[in-house]
Amino acid sequence: MTELLDGLNTEQREAASTLEGPVLVLAGAGTGKTRVITYRIAHMIEQGIPPSSIMGVTFTNKAAREMRERLAKLVDPSIANTVMLGTFHAFCARVLRRDIHLAGNYNSKYSIADESDQESLIRQAAAELGYSKDEVPTREAAAYIGRCKNKLFTPEDALDDAAEKHPAEMPLAEIYERYQKILELQNTVDFDDILNLTLKIFRDNPETLQRYRNTYRYLLVDEYQDTNAAQFNILYMLAGEKHNICVVGDDDQSIYAWRGADVSNILQFPEYFPGAKQIKLEQNYRSTNKILETANAVISKNERRYDKNLWSAKGQGENLCIVKLKDGEDEARFVADAVEDLVARNPEKCYSDVAILYRSNHLSRAFEQEFRRRGVRPKIIGGQEFFQRKEVKDAAAYLKLIINPRDDQSLLRILSVPPRGMGDKAIETLRHLQKVTGLTLSQLLAEKDYHAKVTAAAAKSAELLAGSLIKWREFFQEKGNLASKVNAYLDEVGYLNGLQKIYKDYEESEKRRENVQEFISYIGLFDNERDKNASIDEFMESYSLMDENDRTEDGEDRDAPTLTTIHAAKGLEFPCVFIVGLEQNLFPHERALMEGADAEERRLFYVAITRARERLFLTHARERFKYKEFVRQLPSVFLRDIPEEFSEKPDPAEFFPKSSNEKKLAAFRALMKELE
Repeated sequence: MTELLDGLNTEQREAASTLEGPVLVLAGAGTGKTRVITYRIAHMIEQGIPPSSIMGVTFTNKAAREMRERLAKLVDPSIANTVMLGTFHAFCARVLRRDIHLAGNYNSKYSIADESDQESLIRQAAAELGYSKDEVPTREAAAYIGRCKNKLFTPEDALDDAAEKHPAEMPLAEIYERYQKILELQNTVDFDDILNLTLKIFRDNPETLQRYRNTYRYLLVDEYQDTNAAQFNILYMLAGEKHNICVVGDDDQSIYAWRGADVSNILQFPEYFPGAKQIKLEQNYRSTNKILETANAVISKNERRYDKNLWSAKGQGENLCIVKLKDGEDEARFVADAVEDLVARNPEKCYSDVAILYRSNHLSRAFEQEFRRRGVRPKIIGGQEFFQRKEVKDAAAYLKLIINPRDDQSLLRILSVPPRGMGDKAIETLRHLQKVTGLTLSQLLAEKDYHAKVTAAAAKSAELLAGSLIKWREFFQEKGNLASKVNAYLDEVGYLNGLQKIYKDYEESEKRRENVQEFISYIGLFDNERDKNASIDEFMESYSLMDENDRTEDGEDRDAPTLTTIHAAKGLEFPCVFIVGLEQNLFPHERALMEGADAEERRLFYVAITRARERLFLTHARERFKYKEFVRQLPSVFLRDIPEEFSEKPDPAEFFPKSSNEKKLAAFRALMKELE
């Protein structure tokens, strides 16, 4: 065994050194899974496996960056950079840039539709079919399409299913079919398509699949419990007959079924990959044993799982506190008091050491207000994102049009941003001509037939915009100098100076302009990181594949407690954690109970518990104000599973030491005496 692996414990070392065949690493919370993955890759390279033949995939850009940074400390950074490390979507986008033509009428200049683009396209599809928003709500259709794609249902499958089993879903299936056709016409894919089209290419083109198998001969998968059907099938096909695949995950932390994750992928791994070696990582490096024993007790109530028993060398630690409060406002006051007391009595502690976790976002309101009332501005994970601001998305739409002339959705977004004399009638005429001619909207802007049917002002604006798009597509063919080119392009099409026309208030328009300039600066940083040789295509792909960790608005380094949902807290850890709202129908959630998702709710509670390193508080209220009255609440069933020997239930009125104020008063008197 090499010296490289000397710093790993016995189980970690076994996982890092088993290089051939299928390997299932069951990595409990806080057991060092990222460390295992990076050391495994470094060991593979040390053993002579070409780094370019290794592919590691995970779910967030943050996790992929962390892996690459850690790997670069173990092997030469130039070698580390030749390993394919990224998200599933990043890998599949790489496949599509080369081979998307094999999946339909697409080309490599495709656009990626975000959530608002999807909703616009769904509204368009519904309108073309004669369905109003009242008949088929846009969000309902979007959810239906997402479910179909997660089940790998094509539009044809959905139509057949609706005809045979669920006739009430026929309008949704028809909208799905039309939506998918519009996407293809516009050379656009949504996030589910990035995976599903890659799978289609692999299934329909054996020689293409073989090319990728030959390239990536060793597969590593992080957070395997979160894979959906498409991701599993892509991995299964890439693994081929050699089955050189190592997956790292924890079935007890599978909490994303609502977005397609299938826990059976990890539970049935030994069936899919016969002869798989199983390795359990149970030594936790994060939490005290009382926290871990509690987590073990809670999760052991789930029947369908791998048996694991987390333990720590950090000692027993302090008891958990279970606190019952009068109502939601009282709960917020108690938590804020407890946080202030913790910081006041422990000089080494600060507000940033604390997280308040809740099952549903609406519970954050009382805690945010209470902290703000005390002059503390909490960090809220999941606030409005910089890249989701309208002015930034408008600028991005202009850039999408440079890459993909068939992107009608982006053109419609910016036609009147800023106002350029092309009103509703001019746009309606444009859409009508498209139906007649089959040309893209970008092409029609330059057509004399269109100019003859609209006002002189609209015709002139259309001609100028069409000319600018053609001109700048040519300019952007050359790589590098991206920020300057984007700035000049947005200036020429009238967007930068046109913000004053959109936002009449001067200060508001300047604020929006500053945001656009910040977006352009970000493009410049992207270009610099690639030695000033990046293409606009590369930037837009990176931008479109951003995840929540990249888009955090509240990222400044300040001392403040964190407020977040448990789902968003996965992967984070804090010295002190408050899990609030532990009441029946709040946590476990009423909808989850109705849908029979009790086991996943318990896994979510397990994830929440294991975010804590030293102190853990569990709070619940006797009643909550709902709509117009206080409603009695029952404690969560999960509280019954907390071991009594590791917990205490203090009276909130007597929780804070009275001596605390006396000490402050004594210190104040001593100071005054010195000043006399």
